[in-house]
Amino acid sequence: MNTSHRPLMLATFRTDSTFEDIPIINLADARNPNPDVRRALADEIRDACINVGFFYVKNHGIPEETISSTVEAAKRFFALPSSTKMAMDIHKTPNFKGYTALLGENTNPENRGDLHEGFDIGWEEPTGTSRADDGAMTGENVWPDGLPGFREAVLEYYHAAVRLGQSLFPLFALALDLPEDFFDDKTTKPAAIMRLLYYPMQTGPVDDRVQGIGAHTDYECFTILWQQADVKALQVLNANGKWVDAVPIPGTLVVNLGDQFARWTNDVFKSTVHRAINRSGVERYSIPLFFGTDYDVKLEALPSCVSDDYPAQYEVVTAGEYVKSRLEATYAHSKVEH
Repeated sequence: MNTSHRPLMLATFRTDSTFEDIPIINLADARNPNPDVRRALADEIRDACINVGFFYVKNHGIPEETISSTVEAAKRFFALPSSTKMAMDIHKTPNFKGYTALLGENTNPENRGDLHEGFDIGWEEPTGTSRADDGAMTGENVWPDGLPGFREAVLEYYHAAVRLGQSLFPLFALALDLPEDFFDDKTTKPAAIMRLLYYPMQTGPVDDRVQGIGAHTDYECFTILWQQADVKALQVLNANGKWVDAVPIPGTLVVNLGDQFARWTNDVFKSTVHRAINRSGVERYSIPLFFGTDYDVKLEALPSCVSDDYPAQYEVVTAGEYVKSRLEATYAHSKVEH
């Protein structure tokens, strides 16, 4: 295989995205010393990014015990009294960290709210140090009192997922026919937001305006999602308007592209609409980590993804400004003065 730089031709990306299945990609060769092997893996990712915007990954490197510890920590947190959790209300922070109550966010403006609880954190060293230079998203995490080991378990998974995300950027670069280190200077301060999510059982009459999380796209470059193995809830929208189930597959995580990559690639890479509806009859937990670029990076269409016939589709904004504006819109309906 020729591993020299290959120009990215927009004509190769005109697809209809009428997928019926979500591909599974094996990351065992993500750091293989053979460039041809990495190139072949990047080509698989490229195909998934263009046509689906979602894929599963196996051999992702996050130990099962790390996942299990974090899930148990999440269960202990969400079992706390409502008053204890509301003391960490996400609206009390300038950077959207902390607790979100049931129906506290509304990702689809046509809905009445999202039927889940959440707990959000951003970058923090294991020692407890946060960053003081994250622009629009600057601010510390908030943590509950009286939950021994909670912070440690959550941060262990957080940093494992961040390392996985960092290993994906060179593959995304290759998939875009860019040098493998293209994103290195744009991800020096990992802008990764992680959520612990709890979806109660949704019973009673079906109300399409109240869902676990309404139809939306994610805001960052990509999302790394752990989802509970025995609960089918996540659905992905294809170009025919059909909802395709992203069923949990043991040993895998789900990766989906977000708006930052769509903006950077001028919609060559798909930021695909998705939702979650928990009518499984049991409670559901999930852990998404949203991985973006440094918050001061400008989201400007790559030269290889624009042409005279296909000009840039989006105005240029910084990553931090974009993420914060989307979060403000998502939480606006539940905001009260504090």
